Amino acid sequence: MTGDADGGARRGLPRVVATDLDGTLLRSDGTVSARTRDALRAVEEAGTEVVFVTARPPRWLADLADLVGGHGRVIALGGAAVWDLGSGRALDACGFGDGVVRDLVAGLREAVPGVGLAVETVRGPAFDPWFPDGEPGLDRGLRAVPVEDALRGGDDAVAKLLAVRPGTPTQGFGVVQRGDVRDDAQEAFFERVRDVVGGRAELHYSGAAGLAELLPPGVTKDVALARWCRRLGVDARDVWAFGDMPNDLPMLRWAGRGHAVANAHPDVLACADAVVPGNDDDGVAAALEAALDPAPPAGAHSPAGPPSP
Repeated sequence: MTGDADGGARRGLPRVVATDLDGTLLRSDGTVSARTRDALRAVEEAGTEVVFVTARPPRWLADLADLVGGHGRVIALGGAAVWDLGSGRALDACGFGDGVVRDLVAGLREAVPGVGLAVETVRGPAFDPWFPDGEPGLDRGLRAVPVEDALRGGDDAVAKLLAVRPGTPTQGFGVVQRGDVRDDAQEAFFERVRDVVGGRAELHYSGAAGLAELLPPGVTKDVALARWCRRLGVDARDVWAFGDMPNDLPMLRWAGRGHAVANAHPDVLACADAVVPGNDDDGVAAALEAALDPAPPAGAHSPAGPPSP
């Protein structure tokens, strides 16, 4: 990288900062604080590239484009796509093989009667008519038929299959739960989904109540981040990662330094190299600010001012 990158290294920054969004970088109401915006801008100016690594689909990213510097790239759909916000297209995408999603859908219908299903592709989504309507403003035609009918043209482009446990309320659907809250109904639902999936998909939990996310085999946040960092010529040791939920664990383990926010799931807190303040207390920003302006070594003294005449 350029001399700016060297400046970043001198100030204790990595070459890449990779952060989850919901429950980690974003506050609980989905907003980004001015403090966090300033910290992200400062590390980019110091030569560190900021990469969002999120379960969000591309259509949920436009409002965050200004937070990822001039490059505007995001690892989306839990690692299934690298999305360029400027051009609105995928730079890299992974999908299920022919017929796999149809088989998974059939198995889930049998194992979890009343399950709500949806599919995500880089071109857009399709939902069961009874899938919780947590996204106002979407074309109602996307809910016109069960996903089996929406897949009739082939499922090789499906990047993610979503399953919602029966009885999940529409109000509040998609809101990320606190990581330290145990949801026994969610755990039981996951076990049933896991039995259906076998080795045909990666089962992810990003924190949304009642939701299981299935990605193609081998698609995880760490794999996508590692592939992207290879393109940049960056080693894992030069990456910091931030997360809060079990689907962030592989990324935190892969990175040279894995950070958990204080509100993270207990499994994430147990594995992290460091714990930073919670998402509502701008924990990611706090860690970046400390790297930008590290404290002086123990015993060092700052000049008190000009010498007396």
